[in-house]
Amino acid sequence: MPIPGQRVKRTRFVHTDRFIVAVEVEAVIPDADPSEACFEPQTVKFLRDVEQHAQRADLPWLMNVGRVYQRVEAA
Repeated sequence: MPIPGQRVKRTRFVHTDRFIVAVEVEAVIPDADPSEACFEPQTVKFLRDVEQHAQRADLPWLMNVGRVYQRVEAA
């Protein structure tokens, strides 16, 4: 059941040892408590999926859902 409230787009950064993935997700500012935006369960699941794909270095999938930044070693 969706949380009643205003939907807003937010950029979330998912961090792993090798990658940072910037994805745009929908947050909800609940009618019952508008002090802070929150995520619905399907959004939390999506963010966990992004983290799992980043840990497996699944670049094609990651590049399809957001911007991917890869850590490189300094010379």
